[in-house]
Amino acid sequence: MSVFRPKSHGGDRPSAPGCSRTRRSSVRPRFRTRQADSQFDSAESLALPIAIARECGEAVEATGGTELLKGKVLANVFYEPSTRTSCSFAAAMVRMGGGVVPVTGSTSSVAKGETLSDTIRTMACYCDAVVLRHPATGAALEAAAASPVPVLNAGDGTGEHPTQALLDLFTIVSERKADSPDGLTVTMLGDLKHGRTVHSLARLLSLFKVRLNFVAPPGLEMPAYVTDAVTAAGVEVAQSAGLCDELLAATDVLYVTRVQKERFATPEAAAAAKGSYTVDSAVMDKLRPSAVVMHPLPRVDEIAKEVDSDPRAAYFRQMRYGLFMRMALLRLLLLGA
Repeated sequence: MSVFRPKSHGGDRPSAPGCSRTRRSSVRPRFRTRQADSQFDSAESLALPIAIARECGEAVEATGGTELLKGKVLANVFYEPSTRTSCSFAAAMVRMGGGVVPVTGSTSSVAKGETLSDTIRTMACYCDAVVLRHPATGAALEAAAASPVPVLNAGDGTGEHPTQALLDLFTIVSERKADSPDGLTVTMLGDLKHGRTVHSLARLLSLFKVRLNFVAPPGLEMPAYVTDAVTAAGVEVAQSAGLCDELLAATDVLYVTRVQKERFATPEAAAAAKGSYTVDSAVMDKLRPSAVVMHPLPRVDEIAKEVDSDPRAAYFRQMRYGLFMRMALLRLLLLGA
């Protein structure tokens, strides 16, 4: 679900045009060659990244990290602004002894009209893997088709954000002190139409025995392709436009996302949706004592700051879990274990 790899490359890594690269076979063939929509296709397949993320977390807390990726270089290619995703991938690589080459749309040859595929081929000459954030849905697949090195999708337009889904899953099981989210009710609240994090998380959670509630303002509902995929997997789904007391009382995980103002056709349309929901102390009072409140951040006005001190507010811890999961993904991608 998170690693994009061209099928034609198989288990080998061919040279990028104009580059001489050494073939390496240390990465598990299954992890290297699986496609984006089937990389993690069962609950069992997620046990490995979760276990490795826990190992990475223990290493960071004990010694600051490892040297497992010493000599490896990651290209951080971001065509959109990012704080958490960009920095967490960079920190993940550095904490495992590797190096990072940062690339932005404003400082690269993209400003001169260079195509995405040419940029990716260029970075493959210098780096062992690429992390890509792009405003166009499907850009990661385009990049993977051109790339002789692995590509991680760090968000493509309103499409998907698979590594966020993996860190969200890791957050849920860590906060709940469980091995899986089986039996939980997860409520997703906010702009579900444009929020790529919820698209990926809903599909990932459909591999488990969960119940999903989608709460969104009219016109910003979860896309049909997501709800269709989730229900086809046998997950019970409820959709509504409002947060009722009964729904909150039954919620184990409340996942809040902001209005994606940059995705709206006009500023007026975005302004009309702003402030549709606010999670404040009154809402928190209706949640279970064991509930977990999450947010991919940045937040605007969806969660009041008064909630930050509530022990159920996990959104800052969520970022720490994200570091560990992205360390695990890079380790799997470049070492295989």
